[in-house]
Amino acid sequence: MLMIMKVIKWFDTVLRRLEEIILSLAIITITVMVSGNALSRNFFGRSWSFTEEISELALYMATFMGISYVARKGRHISMSALFDNVPFAFRKTLALLIPLVTAIIMFVLAYYSYDYVQSVNESGRVTSALRFPYFWMLIWVPIGFVLGGIQFLRNFWVNVRNKDVYLAAERKDYDDDDEVEQSGSSV
Repeated sequence: MLMIMKVIKWFDTVLRRLEEIILSLAIITITVMVSGNALSRNFFGRSWSFTEEISELALYMATFMGISYVARKGRHISMSALFDNVPFAFRKTLALLIPLVTAIIMFVLAYYSYDYVQSVNESGRVTSALRFPYFWMLIWVPIGFVLGGIQFLRNFWVNVRNKDVYLAAERKDYDDDDEVEQSGSSV
């Protein structure tokens, strides 16, 4: 059992690092493509024909890999007005239900998006400027949903195993605003 936990922890560390690298490269790529194209257009009178396609690919990567990353960090959009103002028992119940339901939705969306990617692949559709298969743009959608679903399941499991309320596996809920400010500087 200890060996399995070590493998899972290693896999999680590798996945977190991969997410960070992909997100960083995607944002840098978008910045270079948009800025470079603007400079080229204004100084040389020519636009890069491939800018839109590369930027779109990087946007898909950042958006859907970002699902997993923000779920891991507990930085996703949330409606905390109710959550922050209910008794602990109800907050704990919500902390169990929300990630479980979200994980199920993520896996359903992954299934349907994978079907869509397959249909685009079978259609033979290619991008207009670079002529690479369009499904390479879309493959990030099911990957992001699956990884996001895994992270939400992980968030559910952390709340099952711990007495305290966790917003994510790496982010504990705080009852006191002072605690949030203190912890915010170290996160």
